[in-house]
Amino acid sequence: QVQLVQSGGGSVQAGGSLRLSCVASTSSESNSMGWFRQAPGKEREGVAAIDRPGKSIYAGFVKGRFTISKDNAKNTLYLQMDSLEPEDTAMYYCAAGPRWYLLGQTVDATDFAYWGQGTQVTVSS
Repeated sequence: QVQLVQSGGGSVQAGGSLRLSCVASTSSESNSMGWFRQAPGKEREGVAAIDRPGKSIYAGFVKGRFTISKDNAKNTLYLQMDSLEPEDTAMYYCAAGPRWYLLGQTVDATDFAYWGQGTQVTVSS
């Protein structure tokens, strides 16, 4: 089983940056990890994902602004978010799953079995 603890959310002005972190209790079930977000009244949507070998997938709305990375030795996932926009305001969740390889082009929730507690990101204009 995997427990995921998130940190790094907060409030920033448009154009600012934040880095989200997610620490997993074990690596055995967190071969692939990802970030999702949900705004009030909206569907949950995938943001970015990374598999064991390090291949990354990004949602189209990222438009080069975000970078997903991981530190396998520390069982830690990161999301560096730059050039933030008000539309990025949402609750952000990290996720982990057993898949070693992410073969698709989309960040798919069915690839993940464990979820963090969420952290709020608010971007003001």
